[in-house]
Amino acid sequence: MFKSIRKALCFLFLGIIVTSCATKDEVVYFHNAQSLEGKQNLLDYEPKIEANDVLRINVSSSAVNEDIIKPFQNSQQRQGNIGGNQNQSLSGYLVSPEGTINFPVLGNVGVNGLTRTQLQTKLEDQIAAYVKDPVVDVRIVNFSVTILGEIGSPGRVQVRDGRITMPELIAMSGDITYNGKRENIMIIREVNGVKTVGYIDMTESDLFDSPFYYLKQNDLVYVEPTYRTVKSAGFFTSYQGIISLGTTIISLYLLINNL
Repeated sequence: MFKSIRKALCFLFLGIIVTSCATKDEVVYFHNAQSLEGKQNLLDYEPKIEANDVLRINVSSSAVNEDIIKPFQNSQQRQGNIGGNQNQSLSGYLVSPEGTINFPVLGNVGVNGLTRTQLQTKLEDQIAAYVKDPVVDVRIVNFSVTILGEIGSPGRVQVRDGRITMPELIAMSGDITYNGKRENIMIIREVNGVKTVGYIDMTESDLFDSPFYYLKQNDLVYVEPTYRTVKSAGFFTSYQGIISLGTTIISLYLLINNL
């Protein structure tokens, strides 16, 4: 009888160990990374400006008389960024639902769908009619993405330079936990007022070709739990549950063999 009990216990714990192990393919990032050699550099990517974005626009010039450029500067820039501890989003240009900003002297300027570089060029061309050699710098100050699920530090991530990739977001958020599904990360994105859903597989190198490799402002990223994690939220939440299951299996085994 004791041999039968030992056998049953061995099978029980072997089953628990096998089902709780993760394979290398489920954990390691960027399989077949050698295929990336020779690929085109993606560093020229820039997000496009959308409605409700807040833009910080600084205007300067090589002109000797600085008073010439002041009409094109907002009050914060003219004051030399006094009160720098204030929320920057309160001192920028809000993009209207129609995709325009109200810019000093120039009036309503269409910005929707433009990249930061394109808007800088557009404003410099228009301001050049009044000021010699203007220099314009544009930043999206409310650029943020949100990450939830099986991640080290879930929450909202503020992006200062206006560009962030999926690997960068994961690194900034404390990496995906061992309970997270690396091969099926969900991104919820709004495009022209319509919600779209995409997925990225962090275990494969072709993620660099994905339209979701670079994240857009207000993207929502969700790291799903693995199947094992979902199952563990049920009966296997404690050692007491495992012991109870083991006891039940042994009792049934002994009962069947004694019939």
